Amino acid sequence: MTVLSLLAFAGLCLVLALTPGPDTFLVLRYSMGRARDGIAAAAGTAIGSLVWAALVGVGLAALLEQSAEVFRIVKIAGGLYLIYLGVAAFLASRKSSHAAADPTAATAAQVARRRSTPSLLAGLLSTMLNPKVGLFFIAVVPQFVSAHAGFGETMLLGAIDGLIGMLYLVAVALLASRMIAWLRRPRVTRALERISAGVLSALGIGTVIAGAEG
Repeated sequence: MTVLSLLAFAGLCLVLALTPGPDTFLVLRYSMGRARDGIAAAAGTAIGSLVWAALVGVGLAALLEQSAEVFRIVKIAGGLYLIYLGVAAFLASRKSSHAAADPTAATAAQVARRRSTPSLLAGLLSTMLNPKVGLFFIAVVPQFVSAHAGFGETMLLGAIDGLIGMLYLVAVALLASRMIAWLRRPRVTRALERISAGVLSALGIGTVIAGAEG
């Protein structure tokens, strides 16, 4: 593997990272509360990329390429998970609107929210249940490794993909949290949370339908 091939792969990863997808909206959703939660979700997606790279490295993810049924199941599972995240986000926004009317309840809700850190796991599961990530490593990674590539080269490319994706998503999280801090009006925050919840749900429904039809 040459430096030129690494740079070419990094450029491709950057282009893919800049393309909005479920991970971007997931990070936006968690950044509505705290930048730390959005960053944790970004870290989860990076870990997910590493796990996919490891699976490809040992040949397990090739099942997605060989079995249309496995691909369809993973795709539907990923879509259902996105729907779950969207519904959970919408319900959370409703709770926050009720909490805003009761300062005592709002304080308790904030404490509970800080103690709960599901964003890292959500980012990890979102990436792991996205078969397109696995197919990316199956189809694209072999184009950038040497003829007798070992497990280490595959993991290196996985680390590059995860790092670039994470840096972009961290920037999204920081920007979103700054915007929310600037627009700290509860009505605006609830509207943004519900929009992100709707987008996640729509992506999930579309993924489930596509998987069922496939």
